[in-house]
Amino acid sequence: MSIFEFMVLINLLYSIYKWIFAYPILVVITIIVTLLITFGSLLFGSKWWGYYPALLWGKCWCWLLFVKIEVRGRENIDKGTSYVFVANHQGAYDIFTIYGYLGHNFKWMMKKSLEKIPFVGMACRYSEQIMVDRSSPMAMARSVVEARKRLCNGMSLVVFPEGTRTIDGKMLPFKKGAFKLAMDFKLPLVPITIDGAYKILPRTSKFDVKYGKIILTIHRPIMPNTVGKTDLTLVMKETYDTIQSALPKDLRSSSE
Repeated sequence: MSIFEFMVLINLLYSIYKWIFAYPILVVITIIVTLLITFGSLLFGSKWWGYYPALLWGKCWCWLLFVKIEVRGRENIDKGTSYVFVANHQGAYDIFTIYGYLGHNFKWMMKKSLEKIPFVGMACRYSEQIMVDRSSPMAMARSVVEARKRLCNGMSLVVFPEGTRTIDGKMLPFKKGAFKLAMDFKLPLVPITIDGAYKILPRTSKFDVKYGKIILTIHRPIMPNTVGKTDLTLVMKETYDTIQSALPKDLRSSSE
């Protein structure tokens, strides 16, 4: 048997495995976890119940579909400190990777429209994720107030500042929201590079997960409002460049 024939056989077996075994189990796990998050948060509060069941959920999506995660730079963050984590958005597996392997309690900043996703939207709402409502300036102001309430005592925020998943694997320009929030609240920004999620499940793929490896790189915090870091545009550029520095050259955007 040639190497090509062997790889075809491996991919065929993997495809059968994930559709017959892994996906059905993961759907059941997802429903159970969202219910645990919802009722646990309602009864006992969202700090623990809004994070740890989801941490296990994220790891299950990696374990059962043979997606290996390598974490670099975890020593750069402290569990007792609140941060604004900003990550590039390669695909849906970014969410499983960050939930399962960041190692720091956090809330997502996400579009309010995601509340409409069955089970998941309900869990996000009751676990007090920060739902951004862009319908009016007043609604946006309420989102900022909610964020300020959440970000204390080691609770952090995770944002994809590109606002959407990449089409070709290269980073898109950043939106200002997360950076303005970090500067207004005087919180350290932590750039996160996700490398490999685009190959595992790109935006253009319906739900055809591929096995492989994702590298999660946690960079050193950037302290806004310090000497030389009071300009929003410069802080955004430094964060963008830092995230890109841990990507392969073929995935680095030419527009920075």
